Amino acid sequence: MKRIIFTKRLSWYLLFGVILSGLSSCNPQANSNSNQLEFWTMQLKPDFTEYFVNLNRTFEQQNESLELNWVDVSWSAMENKILTSVSARTAPDVVNLNPKFASQLATRNAWLDLETVVPPEVKATYLPKIWQASTIEVCQENSCNEQTFGLPWYLTTTITIYNQEILTAAGINQPPQTYAELAQAAKTIKEKTGKYAFFITFVPSDSGDVLESLVKMGVNLVDDSGKAAFNTPEGKAAFQYWVDLYQQELLPPDVLTQGHRRGIELYQSGETALLTSGAEFIDSITNNAPTVAKVSAVAPQITGQTGKKNVAVMNLVIPRDSDKSEQALKYALFVTNTENQLAFAQESNVLPSTTKAVEQYLKNIEQQQTGLEEQAKRVSAAQLEDAEVLIPVQKDLQILQKAIYENLQAAMLDEKSVAQAVQDAAAEWNQQQ
Repeated sequence: MKRIIFTKRLSWYLLFGVILSGLSSCNPQANSNSNQLEFWTMQLKPDFTEYFVNLNRTFEQQNESLELNWVDVSWSAMENKILTSVSARTAPDVVNLNPKFASQLATRNAWLDLETVVPPEVKATYLPKIWQASTIEVCQENSCNEQTFGLPWYLTTTITIYNQEILTAAGINQPPQTYAELAQAAKTIKEKTGKYAFFITFVPSDSGDVLESLVKMGVNLVDDSGKAAFNTPEGKAAFQYWVDLYQQELLPPDVLTQGHRRGIELYQSGETALLTSGAEFIDSITNNAPTVAKVSAVAPQITGQTGKKNVAVMNLVIPRDSDKSEQALKYALFVTNTENQLAFAQESNVLPSTTKAVEQYLKNIEQQQTGLEEQAKRVSAAQLEDAEVLIPVQKDLQILQKAIYENLQAAMLDEKSVAQAVQDAAAEWNQQQ
């Protein structure tokens, strides 16, 4: 089974400056009479070359006047390349991005508003909560309106991968399901085995797992006006939760300096009992740490009192300046229709985003073997029914994460009280609004 490394992070700290300044005033270009559509994906070659060659050939046969030029870009290079091409008005006709990054350009009116061009009956084929993940309020001059800047494509939900041997050694019968249970398990595992229960990063530019944990614990991050809404008893309790775990030495010390990849390394080396990740990392564990894989099992993702579960989304966007936007939309809808989404999900290790494709995907899994990979897929897909994007796209989201993570770190290092850290994080965010 080929796999996609579905990371939650793109490097967000870019100086948009001149690159973005002229986007909202650009006029659509008409610089090419070519019948070629250019399509950019993120790090899907060479594993999925055959899939896309066949997919594009089928589309070209059905649309003989069009020719596809598929360009695959690495994760690390995509941000700079798309920012540069959008600024120069040489962007591809269809681009594979994630909503968090795409939304930053959406606020500058860089993408085609799909709400105005996708028929309602087609929109209805996608999972409603997933469609909403690529919707944002865009304001120009004195008016604001809701725009949909991307078509949902492939998804993943977080699962808990756990080492049964470590839990057994600690006398724990089942993996924790809530953050309250996680804190207790962390204490017991450390006392009984000397190992850590899990790793989670507080590096501001890395994973949003901590930010999502706050939402799961019942914290509202921002209010309807965009101001900070987490300087509340719930927000302080969530900050206190992580501060306590760190100061009680129940988290690895490098959670302050290392990114989410470190969590995978620790789990594969048998140093942690739990890994909160996507089903796509099962292959990595099986290949890199077969001994650990043999004693691993999977469970649903850990949540808080809200019961909320997260889903990560990849989408397809169409630059507003494309001179072939109608053909680009036709191709994007082709790539993301039920038949092709199901085929891609079966080819890879991700989940589809149309209702019918998810239903069929679950039926297909039930007929497969019951190995670790199949268990992970089953748990991951079953969570889609009530999963949602916990951190809705909005302008300057990276600034919000930076403010919260840096102040959390200060409290963890005892440089600030929890109350002061929450207050300072809220003030830093509000200054940006």
